[in-house]
Amino acid sequence: MAYQADFKNREFLAVIGDEDSVTGLLLAGIGHVTTGAEAQKNFLVVDSKTDTAAIESAFDRFTQERKDIGIVLINQHIADKIRHRVDSYTAAFPTVLEIPSKDHPYDPEKDSVLRRVRRLFGE
Repeated sequence: MAYQADFKNREFLAVIGDEDSVTGLLLAGIGHVTTGAEAQKNFLVVDSKTDTAAIESAFDRFTQERKDIGIVLINQHIADKIRHRVDSYTAAFPTVLEIPSKDHPYDPEKDSVLRRVRRLFGE
């Protein structure tokens, strides 16, 4: 029963990505803003001016503080900026998935999930 409680209320996606990726996902309907005085968005648009601390803060907020996030999507080239955080994240919920962006192709060798799967199967 404790396992079910881990994911029962996780009904939203979160995204950390470039403007095109976030815009596309928002148009697909994933956008959500919490209610209350400290309203929080479930997305972060990262551009060349975004510092690493802001990316790390959003990643921590989505993976540790928010209990309503089920999946965190992050552009792989942005995940590379906080690779130590992404690689050391081992919780099942929320699941962190690295996605490609328009300007940066997906590299399966960098994907932390695929590397764990390969290790599990002894490759």
